Amino acid sequence: MSRPTGRVLTLLELLQSGGTRTVAELAGRLGVEGRTVRRYVDQLIDLDVPVESVRGRYGGYRLAPGYRLPPLMLSDDEALAVLLGLLTGRRAGLTTTQHTANETASAKIRRVLPKHIARRLDTLLESLAFTEKPGEFDTPDAGVLLAIADAVRHHRPVSIRYTDRDGRRSERTLHAYGIVTHSGRWYVTGKDARIGEDRTFRLDRIADARTLPGSFETPAGPGPAQRVLSGFATAEYQHEVTLRVHGTVEQIRAHLPASVASLVEHEPAAGEDRATERWLRVELRVERLDWLPPVLASLGRPFVIERPDELRDLVIELADRLASYARQA
Repeated sequence: MSRPTGRVLTLLELLQSGGTRTVAELAGRLGVEGRTVRRYVDQLIDLDVPVESVRGRYGGYRLAPGYRLPPLMLSDDEALAVLLGLLTGRRAGLTTTQHTANETASAKIRRVLPKHIARRLDTLLESLAFTEKPGEFDTPDAGVLLAIADAVRHHRPVSIRYTDRDGRRSERTLHAYGIVTHSGRWYVTGKDARIGEDRTFRLDRIADARTLPGSFETPAGPGPAQRVLSGFATAEYQHEVTLRVHGTVEQIRAHLPASVASLVEHEPAAGEDRATERWLRVELRVERLDWLPPVLASLGRPFVIERPDELRDLVIELADRLASYARQA
């Protein structure tokens, strides 16, 4: 393939990625002058590719809306990237389809790979190991995911049918702020219109999502990811734990992340650096307490347990047990 022809195809790939591309941007990406870009655009138009010219300060070129591109063509590196994305996405539980669809998509791409690329891929997969187990989480329905994403983008209320962890089913109207993936699961966070409070829902527990008329304003404040993490940290559990830890925010967060604990930061005193170690209040809501003593020991920082007394007893038991082990010959 001659270099000019290759650049014309690269230009088409840049345009099909969406949006308006300026002549200067395209020239820089292609390594040519602006007038050469215009000549390449003319060649695409001669091939019946509807490239539109956009005038104005932010003008340039774009593909006509609704244009359906010819069958998908991937370079060797792109095909390898897609296959690895399917593999790692399935391992992490972040696919939005059943395993069958994931495997058939991989098989279709592998069938058209050149033999030398297929051999390289097989070599990579044979030498690749994962430290985590394959994702065993339920995947969300693709239709539900796309419907909620559309509601997020256009600030439209959405009606969902939801089944909670106790198996109770309900129909809710949600003002969805955003979609978040966390630890192998998909979540949507937003305001439950019936109770007027923010809630987080697992997408794999939503059986149906239907966009409703109207619109809403997304409130100012934390983004969707931070809202989900805060929701985890303040969820209702059997035990409410309050601690005071002497250290920096970074030292505490290394062992008690935002998805587990909320951290109350006090404004530093005059002349005091925010990174300076000081007493900070940590609050957790947990179902069990037995995992906390080893975490507190790993902090390596002074701490005070304010509540519950049961946690204080568990920490003392751990300390006594470790001391007895250390005294053994």
